[in-house]
Amino acid sequence: MNIMLLALSAALISNVVLSQFLGICAFLGVSKKSKTAIGMGFAVTFVLTLASLVCGIIYRFLLVPFGLEYLKTIAFILVVAALVQFVEMFLKKFVKTLYDALGIYLPLITTNCAVLGVALINVQKDYGILTGTINGFFTAIGFLIAITIMSYIREKIVYNDIPKSFQGFPIVMITAALMSIAFFGFSSF
Repeated sequence: MNIMLLALSAALISNVVLSQFLGICAFLGVSKKSKTAIGMGFAVTFVLTLASLVCGIIYRFLLVPFGLEYLKTIAFILVVAALVQFVEMFLKKFVKTLYDALGIYLPLITTNCAVLGVALINVQKDYGILTGTINGFFTAIGFLIAITIMSYIREKIVYNDIPKSFQGFPIVMITAALMSIAFFGFSSF
């Protein structure tokens, strides 16, 4: 498969949040401020890329040779949890303000279905380790793009005159739906 096509598809056409609807909890929860949204986007990028690489290696060289493919979900969850712990310790030590801003959403990367979903999709589509890692990286870039755009929109929505019944979560859901429609336009490429 052409790597550029895979990258474009993972980031824009099959955007994990806006097309596949994976990782919505972090997308909606952390997108109130652009600084925290971008921080979460980079944290997810790091975890998703490394998880794709490590899960690919574990699957190819440990699970398949020993006939343990049925354990892939459990193994992948353990990999993701370990990587999130690493990110959490790093941020707590070196970027304390971002660690505090992300709050509960940082450990939620462990249960972010986008991270596990991409690892499972890589196996399902029989991607090699390099192709799976590239898919994971550009999927995470798509997540970063989506959460960043949403955060900038949400920062501007505060200054708009919105009917009372649409204030808060309803307007956020409408915005996410409109973003999904806009990203659907990339599917014609």
